[in-house]
Amino acid sequence: MKYDVIIIGAGPGGIFSAYELTGLRPDLKIAVFEAGHPLEKRKCPIDGDKVKSCIRCKSCAIMNGFGGAGAFSDGKYNITNDFGGTLYEYIGRDKALELMHYVDGINCRFGGEGTKMYSTAGTDFRKICLQNKLTLLNASVRHLGTDINYIVLQNLYSELKDKAEFFFDTPVDSIEKTEGGFLVRHGEAVDECRYCIVSVGRSGSKWMQSVCGALQIPTKSNRVDLGVRVEIPSVIFDTITNELYESKIVYRTEKFEDNVRTFCMNPHGIVVNENTNGIVTVNGHSFEDESRKTDNTNFALLVAKHFSEPFKDSNEYGESIARLSNMLGGGVIVQRFGDLERGRRSTPRRIEEGNVRPTLAATPGDLSLVLPKRILDGIIEMIYALDRIAPGVANDDTLLYGVEVKFYNMEVALDENLETLHKGLFVIGDGSGVTHSLSHASASGVYVARHLVQHWENP
Repeated sequence: MKYDVIIIGAGPGGIFSAYELTGLRPDLKIAVFEAGHPLEKRKCPIDGDKVKSCIRCKSCAIMNGFGGAGAFSDGKYNITNDFGGTLYEYIGRDKALELMHYVDGINCRFGGEGTKMYSTAGTDFRKICLQNKLTLLNASVRHLGTDINYIVLQNLYSELKDKAEFFFDTPVDSIEKTEGGFLVRHGEAVDECRYCIVSVGRSGSKWMQSVCGALQIPTKSNRVDLGVRVEIPSVIFDTITNELYESKIVYRTEKFEDNVRTFCMNPHGIVVNENTNGIVTVNGHSFEDESRKTDNTNFALLVAKHFSEPFKDSNEYGESIARLSNMLGGGVIVQRFGDLERGRRSTPRRIEEGNVRPTLAATPGDLSLVLPKRILDGIIEMIYALDRIAPGVANDDTLLYGVEVKFYNMEVALDENLETLHKGLFVIGDGSGVTHSLSHASASGVYVARHLVQHWENP
C-alpha cells in the first residue's frame, strides 16, 4: 500500500500526530502501525490469584498497544519545561508550553473535563522544601487518573479509527529510504509512504537504535534513572498531595553531590510490575474513582546516571541491574526501610507484621545486594530529607520496591522540526530521547503534524 504518512507507534506522540493530521488534512491517506494490542485487548494476565507475577508476555500489555506505556499510567500531564524532556530546546519554550496546553484541552474535550488541574504556583510548600535542602520544581499538572485516562484514549480512538488505518500487533522490522519517501517493512509486507513519523516510546529503544544504525542517523548516549519505588501510608503525604498531587522534589546528596528526585507520585494508588525488553521492573498507578483508591501512596526515588568514554550504553547498565533484581527475586524485590538500615533482608513475616500493606505481590529481599552503594546511599539520604517535611517517610515499615528503572532512548540527531538527516523522516516522543513525559510526547506529535501540513501547503 502507498500512504501519504505512516506513523510507527500508537503512543501519545503517534496518537496526537494522527489527530492533528486527520483534523487539518482529512484527505491524506494515513496508516498507524503498532506492535501491541488495541486498547480493549490490553489486559495484563496478573490477577493476584492464579497469576501473581509477571509471566513475560510476548507483547507486554502494560508497555505496548494503543496509548503506549502511558495508557495504564495514572494519566499525569505535567505542563512545564522544567522536567519531562527538552522539547523546548528544539521548538522554543513558549511554543512547547502552548502545545502542552493545547493537548490538555483535547484531553479534557475527550473525557477529562471533570479532572483537576494542580499547580505549584504560589504554594508555601516551596519554602518548606528550601528550608530542608530540597527543591520543588515548577509545574501545572492535569491528573486524569488511570481510569479516566483510559476513557480519553477510548474516545480518541473512536475519533481516529475511521480517519486513519490502524494496524495492531504489527511490529515494524525496518525503514528504508527511497527516492520518493520510505519503505516500511513488517513481516512479509512492505508499505510505502512519502513521510514517516517514528514514535516508538521507551520500549522501542533497541529497535530505534537499530534503525538509526541502518540509516546512519547520528545518536548520542542519554541517561538512565535508577532507584526504588517507595510505598507509605497515604496520610503521611496527604498534606502535600492534596494540594499539589504531583510534586517533583529534588535533593542534592551531601555524600556524593548526586541529585535524587521524586517521580510519578500516586496518592492512594497501587504499585505495579512492568516489562521492558523482557526485564521486570516496578512502577505505580492511581485512580480518580474513589472506590479504587487505596490507603497507600507510592512514588519513585531516582538517581540519574550519565556515562562517557569508554562506556556509552546507559540502558545496558540499567538493564544489568534490573536483571540482577530479577535473578535474586524472580522479579521485583520489596524491603522494609528498617531492614535495609539494619543490613538484613526482609522476610514475608516482617512484611506481614509491618503497618504498610503492600499493594504488589513482590519477593521480600535485600536491595543492597542489587543497587550500587552510591545510588542506595543517595536514596537513603533522600528518605531522611523527605522525613523532615513529611514525618513518617523514614519509618521502619516504609516499603521499598526495586528496582525502578527509567530507560531513555539515545538522543537522535534531529533539527528544529524533529526531522532526521533523511528529509521526511521524523522521530518524536520518548523514542527520540527528546521527550520523557506524556505531555511533551503528545506536544511533539502535534508539532510535527503541523509542520508537515505547512510543508504540503507551502512546499
